[in-house]
Amino acid sequence: MNKNEKASGSLIKILGISLALIFITGIGVMASNARLTNVKIILSNDYEMTVLTSKTKVSEILEENHISLTSEEVVSPNIDTEITENKTIHIFNKEDYNGEIAEKEAAITKEEILSSYGTIVEKLVTEQVIIPFETITKEATGEGTKQNRIVQNGIDGLKEVTYKIKYQNEVEIERIEISSNIIKEPVNKIVEVRTIQVTSRGSQERVATTNPALTASTTLAKTVQGITPTVKTFNTSAYCACIKCCGKTNGITASGAKATQWYTVAAGSGYKIGTVIYIPALKDKPNGGWFIVQDRGGAISNSKLDIYMNSHTSALQYGRKTLEAYVYEF
Repeated sequence: MNKNEKASGSLIKILGISLALIFITGIGVMASNARLTNVKIILSNDYEMTVLTSKTKVSEILEENHISLTSEEVVSPNIDTEITENKTIHIFNKEDYNGEIAEKEAAITKEEILSSYGTIVEKLVTEQVIIPFETITKEATGEGTKQNRIVQNGIDGLKEVTYKIKYQNEVEIERIEISSNIIKEPVNKIVEVRTIQVTSRGSQERVATTNPALTASTTLAKTVQGITPTVKTFNTSAYCACIKCCGKTNGITASGAKATQWYTVAAGSGYKIGTVIYIPALKDKPNGGWFIVQDRGGAISNSKLDIYMNSHTSALQYGRKTLEAYVYEF
């Protein structure tokens, strides 16, 4: 072999080695440029698999691993999405997939997540709080038709309360009472409930079988001719317009009219002012025995009548008599 042939062979060897080195270097560069990542794939039957891939697009990763979607399946993220931070591909059956929820979850920003962990601030806050008054009911007895009455008006109290309050993002999330101090005590409202006592008019009262007003000629009798009277026995006495009998001397009755002898009687509260009473035992008197209830008296009960006289002497002379009477009530 001559010198030229030897030189040519050496040159070929050098070129071959150089090409081999260039090819190996290229493969290394390509391998370094293709980043391999682990991607988790969850199938619709909940089977999980982790693959090592240099692909970043969802469709390419599925195709590389021979995974095809059926018409009843969807994938999240979307099939055209590039896989970045979230390295999980989830395949769902359409009937199990709530796209709306998934979109909302995807729309949550990092700022929103961080804001939910805002700094909690504690403050001591002092407030004035009203103390409502209570209503106390007391029972009282008495005659008549008086309404319940307020004995004492209620007044709200006031207290000062200190709270420890926690705020997150300027929103109150917790409140704890630390202390309280009463500034003004409440005043309770007191209501007197009056139980009305009605004095019985007696079991001896009965409906009259006759009406004396139909045969009488007095003015009072004529006003009650159409009313059926009741019959009752009264304990009768007499009084006059003197200090001893009435505590006054003007002769003005409870009805406002001036008392008239053999006309005016005082009766218990069970008989209304204006009630007409006929006493047969006094039919020979100037009024023919007809009276009208115009007055009251502290000692007059529903079983007693007090007949008005012009003088204290006449009242004493009348004395006390138990008499039957016809009562005409309007």
